[in-house]
Amino acid sequence: MQTTTAATTSVPGKYWQWRGHSIYYVKAGTPHPQRPPLLLVHGFGASTDHWRKNIAELQKDFQVYAIDLIGFGRSAKAKLQYSGDLWRDQLHDFITEVIEQPAVLAGNSLGGYASLCVAAQRPDAAAGLVLLNSAGPFSEEQPSVESESVQTEVQPPRQPDLWQKFFGDVTKWTFQQPWARFLLFQYIRQPWVIRQTLEKVYLDKSAITDQLVEDIYRPACDPGAVDVFASVFSTPQGEKVDILLQQLTCPLLLLWGEGDPWMNARGRSPKFRQYYPQLREYFLKAGHCPHDEVPEQVNSLLREWILSIST
Repeated sequence: MQTTTAATTSVPGKYWQWRGHSIYYVKAGTPHPQRPPLLLVHGFGASTDHWRKNIAELQKDFQVYAIDLIGFGRSAKAKLQYSGDLWRDQLHDFITEVIEQPAVLAGNSLGGYASLCVAAQRPDAAAGLVLLNSAGPFSEEQPSVESESVQTEVQPPRQPDLWQKFFGDVTKWTFQQPWARFLLFQYIRQPWVIRQTLEKVYLDKSAITDQLVEDIYRPACDPGAVDVFASVFSTPQGEKVDILLQQLTCPLLLLWGEGDPWMNARGRSPKFRQYYPQLREYFLKAGHCPHDEVPEQVNSLLREWILSIST
């Protein structure tokens, strides 16, 4: 057993062995017979530390778990083919073997997509699903909701810019090379670059603390971290979000940081509602990580929603 830092409010951390790999998680609060446990799943490059403000409050009302996806945080950084299916299986097995009852999964960004995969494809493990600025592609052939309701003038097709295509192909080829991925990783894991990136996706800059930067920087220095980063360029695209939503049967809550430059919240929201109209959603004045930027609002909405589906 290992005790976490103050970044996770001193919640004791444990390691669980999964497929021969050490997986880190934290557990807080006590079980409630009438309330499902809550499993918090971080986004790309983050960890259980990113939920420190949420665990501290939500543990008062729920038994709360947070897990480091394999490849991130304090979990093993093995040479694997990282994909939504891998993280789906990890989360499902964790719920089955450690939590031992269906849980409400709450995931941010990449963690949202992995949680959606669990809830849609392993429904026995999910009592509910909360997506916070969730990642994941919709089917390209599916028309957007906006295009169905807005008539636009038909424009003649443009000829592709051959130079643009050439440099695009060269760039793609370059970053498929191990040396290029290694150099890029060495650059983006620098603390000043991490801070600069966070400043682009957080509306409230005061939430970008030295502790937050350190929480992201520290795992990036672990052996194998570069291999996880490199897998981004070769990971096969997972199941489309619209397909997953059509398989979903549990209650769904969407929490959007509407100032997120990476996720077009107002544009993606109607697509989710198109395929799962019974969802509930809220738009918050925050960026890509609303749970860390406006934790009081997120904690309150999570608490209210979980209690409503429990009764």
